This record gives sequence, C-alpha cells and structure tokens, in this order.
Amino acid sequence: MLNCGIIGLPLSGKTTIFNVLTGAGAQVKSYSSGKTEPNRAVVNVPDRRLEELAAVYKPKKVTPAQIEFVDLAGLSRDASKGAGLGNAFLSFVADSDALIHVIRCFDNPEVPHPEGSIDPVRDFGIVEMELIFRDLSVIENRLERLSKKKVLQKEESEEKELLEKYRSHLFSERPLRELQLPPEELRRIKGFSFLTLKPELIVLNLDETQTSDKAIPGYEEMLHLTSSGGLSLVKVYGRIEMEMSDLSPEDQREFMRELGIDELGRERLIREAYKMLGLITFFTVGHDEVRAWTIPLNSTSIDAAGAIHTDMARGFIRAQVVHFDDFKEHGFSMAAVREKGLLRLEGKDYIVRDGDIIEIRFNI
Repeated sequence: MLNCGIIGLPLSGKTTIFNVLTGAGAQVKSYSSGKTEPNRAVVNVPDRRLEELAAVYKPKKVTPAQIEFVDLAGLSRDASKGAGLGNAFLSFVADSDALIHVIRCFDNPEVPHPEGSIDPVRDFGIVEMELIFRDLSVIENRLERLSKKKVLQKEESEEKELLEKYRSHLFSERPLRELQLPPEELRRIKGFSFLTLKPELIVLNLDETQTSDKAIPGYEEMLHLTSSGGLSLVKVYGRIEMEMSDLSPEDQREFMRELGIDELGRERLIREAYKMLGLITFFTVGHDEVRAWTIPLNSTSIDAAGAIHTDMARGFIRAQVVHFDDFKEHGFSMAAVREKGLLRLEGKDYIVRDGDIIEIRFNI
C-alpha cells in the first residue's frame, strides 16, 4: 500500500494532523522523549460516489479505497548534517511514496516555536533546504565512488552525467521535481530515493482565529511559492478538527457553521494525498459487495482485473464498463445506460477512467 509521510519542523503540529487524518489518537508529544519509530495508520478515502452506489445496491459489505499515513519525527534545522534525529529521520522520509509537509501558522505561547517566531515562509524554506541537502549528499557520495574507478562502464558514464545534471540543479536550491524527468529516467534513478523528487503537499496548520486568509502570516507568499513550484496547498484547523472528531456529525456541522468552514480539512487533505500519489478509483458493484479499487493513473482494464485478482488478469476476455456519472445521470439503471450505449465492452488496452464501474469477464 502506498503511503504519505508527514514531515515538518518540531512542534509544527504533525502528530495533530496525523490524528485529524486517522483518528488514531497518537500522543501529540510522542517524539519529545526521543522516540524515532513513526506512527502509522491506514484510513479510508472519502468518496461520495461509493456512498451513492452503496445506497443503490444495499450490499452486505462496502469496501472503500485506503491510504496509509506515517507521522514522522520533527525535522530539525541541519538534520542533513546529523542534527536532531538526522539520518534516522531522513531514512524514514526516503521510504515514503509522497510527503505531506505541515507548516505551523498558529501562535501559542505555551508551545514556543523552535525558531522563535511564526514565519511559514521561513519554515517552508528550512525543510525544503534540508531535503535538498540530503539529495546533494547522496549524489556527492555516488559521484565520489565513480571518480575512484579508472574506467567507467557505459551505464556508469550515463549515470554520472545524470547525477551531475541533478547536482547542478540542486545547487540552485531547487527541488529535482521541477526538472519533470521522463519516465525512463525516473526508473533508472529509482534506487536513489531522492527526497525532492517525491510528490509533496503543503498543509498550513491553523487555529480557530485564522478563518480569514489575512489572519494567516505570509499566506499570499505561500500561495505564490506553492503554485510556482507545482505544489498543492491545503488549510487545516488541526487542534480544532482533532477535538471535533469526538463530536456527533450534527455537532460537527454546527461547529463548522460557527467557524465558517464548508468542508473539513481532513476530507480534502485525504483526497489531495490520494491524487498526489497518482491514484484513481474504479468500482465493482453488486448486492454482496460494493467496492472501491485503487490503481495508478493510466492503468488499463487488464491492470484493473489484476488488482481484483491475478486469475482475472490471466484469463481476461473483456471488461464491461460504465462511468459513474453516466450511471447516476440515468437513474442508476444498467438497463438505461445499456440502451443509451453507455455500457460498453472494452478490451485489455482500455485506459481506465477515475469513476469507472467495471465488471471483468474472464475464463481460466
């Protein structure tokens, strides 16, 4: 299962955001005693389409798509040089498929900011530079080993050329993801686990006094930094949403109205994380089970069959497909979508769309 590692400076509210996302109830100060093992939890991906399909079929079982979140220890300034948890932290980050970067925007005199003041733009820069320094260190170590060889093989020469290009880019204090590397090149360097190549989502951790953008320090600059870097930005009222998780749905809605919040940050954050990982959802439906399945973007119908069961991929014949939107528009009637030609038989090369409802026909 793909996972998102939650990173940020100490006392940025990472564990609070982890609890908001997962309801795991992890101890908020769990890392203050030197604990390095991350908190982990698997959560369901909110999807109204799944709820609507379940209401139609009334199945015995409803199975949502899932994603794992990993709450990592705080990244200290100079972590790349061994400060704080140093390499222990960076190794956990390297294992993550994508990063959720929590930035503290709230002031709390009882919990002083480790840098002495609230400055989201500065904090963003500190963490980003530590990730860049780590990638530079990996490159320098590999180039040093290559330089000790008298003769380089063809693949090693090509690798050296790539690493020198990356090093030059990182020296300009810019992450590798900005290079938009082609898939073949990404496959070649996968083993390096470059941190600045990982998809990243920025989370502004707010308190109840910051419902207006003007009340968020450096908000406009953060918007510019993230949009220019191709990053998504999500606002979450961490402490408030963590406390709201214990309320009934009715009390939650009332609380949200009082704060002027249309949607819980938790739901948008989970959806954005799912999207950031390059995942889409397709559905299988029936009276026994309605289920959301997770596959990578641009997967084929045979990939979808394999996600359900390897035998389905091995004996694949055809996929019967209708998109959720068409199904809903025609009253959730298979007869109606078939009559309109919207229920189709597709071959193994069909590219699955997010929201497709699929029935695999196979024979083994």
